[in-house]
Amino acid sequence: MLTEESHRIEQNHGPLLDVAAIESPAAAAASLDPMRARLLAELKEPGSASTLAAHLNIPRQKVNYHLRTLEQHGLIELVEERRKGNCTERILQSTANSYVISPAALPTVQPDPARAPDRLSARWLLALAARLVRDVGSLLRSSQNAGKPVSTFAVDGEVKFASAADRSAFADELSLAITTLVAKYHTENGRAHRLVLAVHPSVPETAIAPERIAHPNPQEP
Repeated sequence: MLTEESHRIEQNHGPLLDVAAIESPAAAAASLDPMRARLLAELKEPGSASTLAAHLNIPRQKVNYHLRTLEQHGLIELVEERRKGNCTERILQSTANSYVISPAALPTVQPDPARAPDRLSARWLLALAARLVRDVGSLLRSSQNAGKPVSTFAVDGEVKFASAADRSAFADELSLAITTLVAKYHTENGRAHRLVLAVHPSVPETAIAPERIAHPNPQEP
């Protein structure tokens, strides 16, 4: 009679993160493969090569090949081993619910906000956002290694302006308020913190197409 024995891999398995930054070029390439991206999504809940193969209707050998690559790059991890007679079934799970690729994965072409600072430029805002992803991803990695949390603060909201003039006035008043706060709390002997504020037209979720690339355009909106 076949017996099943489960062995939890506690020493290697951490909590499922809400979001993780991918900094390695090889890991980024692995995550962008359509089949591997599908497996990452499926493995938000623990699963094995056999269950995935049956669910996706693809050969188990092919699933195993992709799982080994994902595991090698730290995108999935072993959470449990189930022994069935002479066989061992490996139960795997994604290390995060979602992933963002850091500009650190493309170090030679990552954007540099210092190259052309212009607070009215959408391209400059994109460069700032990219640096934010890179820096926070690096902080998260360091904090995880040290076992300490990262101190951060963020505000996300939406405001509707009656006119372009109102939007411009809002930006001026916001800049003044931030400048006043910075002058009040800034000290040369303190720990440096990056401050980023952004205002841009809201984009409906249904309008976001993952396959599109924002190509350079000399005429910015």
